[in-house]
Amino acid sequence: MTLVTDARRPARRAPGADRPPGGPDHGAWFLVLPALIPILVLSVGPLLYGILLAFTDAQSGRTEPTRWIGALNFQDLLHDTLFWESFRIGLVWAAGVTVPQFLLALGLALLLDQNLRLRWLARALAIVPWAMPEVVVGIMWRLVYNTDAGILNETLRDLGLGDGHDWLSGLGTALPAVIVVGVWAGMPQTTVALLAGLQNTPRELHEAAAVDGAGAWRRFRTVTWPALRPVALAITALNLIWNFNSFALVYVLTNGGPGGRTRLPMLFAYEEAFRYGQFGYAAAMGCVLVAVISIALAVFLVGRLRGGAGGGDEA
Repeated sequence: MTLVTDARRPARRAPGADRPPGGPDHGAWFLVLPALIPILVLSVGPLLYGILLAFTDAQSGRTEPTRWIGALNFQDLLHDTLFWESFRIGLVWAAGVTVPQFLLALGLALLLDQNLRLRWLARALAIVPWAMPEVVVGIMWRLVYNTDAGILNETLRDLGLGDGHDWLSGLGTALPAVIVVGVWAGMPQTTVALLAGLQNTPRELHEAAAVDGAGAWRRFRTVTWPALRPVALAITALNLIWNFNSFALVYVLTNGGPGGRTRLPMLFAYEEAFRYGQFGYAAAMGCVLVAVISIALAVFLVGRLRGGAGGGDEA
């Protein structure tokens, strides 16, 4: 009876057996569309329009029709010393923020990974700057750097270290002061990423290294850092891109001054477009910046893929 019953039972069909082989899965496209449409409308569309605008002489308040001028904007850009100076400042800013940001975040992540009392409170406080909008951060630090009533100058006066300094208006102090704010504002996200990488490191490896007599530095060098390196490389590359593209924080703090000492490339392009009305020229600047960032990202991804392939071969 059992054999007869099993024979009459219809065979189960594999998932997707009714779908013709090689045919498109239309249901999957409907699931992707809600996420794909905003990307096309808000990212890809403006990007393509900006590239098109870079080859025109579009200006604000212009009564004549916009004309196609080819690569003239890019030719002018090659000889624009102010733009390349802002590009240099952007590189200094990105490196000056990213490097100390990573080192401080690594130290804080190692500390928060320890079994300390009130560790949950310390972790919550560590991400507070990340939760604050950049405009709010900029206003808060303007108050800190205030010449007359700022907490920094008041502290220096109380310690007898001078009568205070105009940090955001000094030619030699504006960029370092802004870099300090950038490090403070961006450190939490790096800390969270590194802390997640530390918690994925097997505790047994640390215990085995400690049993073998390895000290704290040797355990970090041989156990912690090899496991943390992929996360560190990824978050460092992202931080470089994010910091190079910074706009709101510097705009609120210094508006590119004094004398252009903190005029980052994005701020320079913004001024060309919305202060001087040179939309086509500003779009050309944006294209150059997008190209530079894309090349840097491609180099990073190729290096990561080659590193992963090499590691796989060794394994």
